[in-house]
Amino acid sequence: AAKPGEPSWDSPWGPGRPGWHIECSAMSAHYLSFKFDIHGGGLDLIFPHHENEIAQSCAACEESDVSYWMHNGHVTNNNEKMSKSLGNFFTIRQITERYHPLALRYFLINAHYRSPLNYSIVQLEGASDAVFYIYQTLKDCQDALLQLQEEMPNDGKPARISPDAKECISKLRNEFQVKMSDDLSTSLILTGAFLEALKLVNNLLTMLKKKQQKQQRLLVIQSLKEIEKEVTKILDVLGLQPPCSYNEVLLQLKEKALTRAGLVEDDVIRLINQRAEVRRNKDFLKSDQMRAHLQAKGIALMDVGTETIWRPCVPVQQESGIVPSEGQKVPPKPETA
Repeated sequence: AAKPGEPSWDSPWGPGRPGWHIECSAMSAHYLSFKFDIHGGGLDLIFPHHENEIAQSCAACEESDVSYWMHNGHVTNNNEKMSKSLGNFFTIRQITERYHPLALRYFLINAHYRSPLNYSIVQLEGASDAVFYIYQTLKDCQDALLQLQEEMPNDGKPARISPDAKECISKLRNEFQVKMSDDLSTSLILTGAFLEALKLVNNLLTMLKKKQQKQQRLLVIQSLKEIEKEVTKILDVLGLQPPCSYNEVLLQLKEKALTRAGLVEDDVIRLINQRAEVRRNKDFLKSDQMRAHLQAKGIALMDVGTETIWRPCVPVQQESGIVPSEGQKVPPKPETA
């Protein structure tokens, strides 16, 4: 029955309006028909909403059927339920001001969809670090393959790859099939064979820097190409394949890291140059302190030969305790990819 002032329509039982349960039955029937594959919703909608929706749809059409009901868990913030009254509620727009959307997506699918998901700065930092590693590895692979394009055969024959690469690809395909078939266990896909594949890519890239016979070198190149194909297929299905180049997404991830650190790249370059001068003076204690200062802010310095480059990292807490802008202390970096 309609309350005073609400929209209503005449019915045999008096003025009334459709309830919110019938809205979903009507929309799904209109846009998907009475039979469709997947119906989603939060765990809190199982009863009474979805039970009523089933009853109404079956009453309207006996053939009404949904193959799979998928109910997602709720998001909490540092183990507390998110709510505006507690002041711990964030919008996606607010989060993506500081973290890349692909890092947020990695964070979300790194938990099973039916499990509660605890939103925390530490886990988002870990997700951001993980996607940077993935895209850096694939960029290095792509760059190497581009340089070696002329060495790759173009005879249309199946690529010859190493036994390690064959085993890697087989495990990737098998694990993906098994885990996705097991109630979409996306969190398990990003570990195991997937990480092993990235490690093998890096090992093969290292091998290319060494002198090799032509046939062995060709085997390494083709192995790299085939593993990269499988990894990108998985990323594409999970929605983690960037819409832009790997170089662009890496620059975007670095920009987000600078935002979180309250720095601009010129600040980092200036500190790198200052540290280089300190190292020339053999003051290695101060050099390490400067590196640790940046690492506490989520900026890792890496000495490559005579050059120092930087990349984002999970902020590492120093003995004095580093408090990020969110007001939360960040624990030591966990072992992540």
